[in-house]
Amino acid sequence: MIHLTHGEDILKEGVANLQKSVETVGGKLYLTNQRLVFRAHALNVQGGVTEIPLAQVCKLTKCWTKLFGVIPLYPNSLAISTHDNAVFRFVLFGRDSWRAAIAERIGTRA
Repeated sequence: MIHLTHGEDILKEGVANLQKSVETVGGKLYLTNQRLVFRAHALNVQGGVTEIPLAQVCKLTKCWTKLFGVIPLYPNSLAISTHDNAVFRFVLFGRDSWRAAIAERIGTRA
């Protein structure tokens, strides 16, 4: 579970992987009314929590899951780009529903 701020509500949650360099970090992704939060499982080499304020999200792109960050495997990932040019690649079940839910919160079409 994640710590919520005052007035923050969880809108969607699910199992996800975050591509960090060549490692795909397993964990759970949460969409709240204020941010996206990825909490890595404790057994990953690269653990911790990644937070993306929804106000910073500028682009949602369907993409491929890549082995070692290079070899395309399956089209079930979502790249989330921010205004400061960061890109977060998540492997998701139900990628289209995640994309639509995030797009609705940031006020853009999926």
